[in-house]
Amino acid sequence: MTASTDSSSDVLIVGAGPAGLALAAALADAGLGVCVLEQAPRAAIAEPAEDGREIALTHRARAIMERLGLWSRVPAGEIAPLVEARVLDGDSPAALRFMSQGTGLEALGWLIPNHLIRAAALGAAEARAGVQVLSDTRVTALDVGSDVATVTLADGRRFGARLVVAADSRFSQLRRLAGIGASHHDFARSVVVGRVAHDNDSDGIAWECFRYGNTLALLPLNGRRSSAVVTVAADRAPEWLALDDAAFAARVQAQSPSALGRLSAAGPRHHYPLVGVYAHRFSGPRFALVGDAAVGMHPVTAHGYNFGLYGVEVLARELAAARGAGRDIGSAEVLARYANEHRRTTLPTYLGTNAIVKLFTDEHQPAKLARKVLLTAAEKLPPFSLVVKAAITRQLTGRGPAVPRRGPGRFSD
Repeated sequence: MTASTDSSSDVLIVGAGPAGLALAAALADAGLGVCVLEQAPRAAIAEPAEDGREIALTHRARAIMERLGLWSRVPAGEIAPLVEARVLDGDSPAALRFMSQGTGLEALGWLIPNHLIRAAALGAAEARAGVQVLSDTRVTALDVGSDVATVTLADGRRFGARLVVAADSRFSQLRRLAGIGASHHDFARSVVVGRVAHDNDSDGIAWECFRYGNTLALLPLNGRRSSAVVTVAADRAPEWLALDDAAFAARVQAQSPSALGRLSAAGPRHHYPLVGVYAHRFSGPRFALVGDAAVGMHPVTAHGYNFGLYGVEVLARELAAARGAGRDIGSAEVLARYANEHRRTTLPTYLGTNAIVKLFTDEHQPAKLARKVLLTAAEKLPPFSLVVKAAITRQLTGRGPAVPRRGPGRFSD
């Protein structure tokens, strides 16, 4: 007996992460009926566990979150302003600085714990009458027809809609089911993250320390705390994870700027492998990719969720325009406009980020020398320093056109 197909929604979104849920809210505001299918159990998405990740958000991303009602759902005390970023290379005390001062902006961006964004996104999506979120739903098949796209679940249920959107992580199964490949860049490195407390205020300053052997980022949080983000060769991650609190704090202290004072561990540590992903296509007939399913960034340039929100904004805009004009929201022509714009926004930064990571993690002497030359020029040689700093500040804040990344600055993905 063939299972019946539920075709009550205009759009099916597979993946109830922060990008998929933000898209659900945006589409509901455009008058579309949305069903979100999530493989994880309800408890995992309703009360997401703290995962150690701090998400740096640009001004554009904040504006999107405010419009969708996500920002107001995050406790104000958990939103930490990022006022300045400083980059250190090797053992040199000289820092390349990027500041909000003089830009007319109160901050370069803001840091929010990832699990709080996930909870806010679910709350905002489910506050819309046009959104339904179903958990424990694993998609096993995708069929794209001329008028409807249909997904089949592991339990045999079928759901159809005029458009299906993959928002199920950078290792998207739905992307594979759609026959869309992706370029994967395995950096052979891992991130170990854990909060630290310090005697002195951070003053909203993020530190990116490209030490020899590993990279350390210190992301400013509220209350004299920072998130320590240690990037190491993948085979060294277990060594860092095995450290007790005192030993972890001592290692971070040894590589930290003295301005923070004495450090101590202030929470559990988490571990993530680093793999960059860029889909070969962002759309097709009745199918689109958003979030990490489209672009999975290395965290060094802080673009992960920001790019996810930018894609949500553009896709929702195009679908709303199509609906208003009476056009088919699942047509290849409508979706291509989203795909083309999102590729122009993301591809230069994706390629530039990978180049930066390669240069600033290369331990050979020519690469070390090239880093010193680049950082010195970016800090001290006008007009080169002015152009570079302006371009990077535009990228950090999200208040300018996308440009290839020309300098380091990490916050978190």
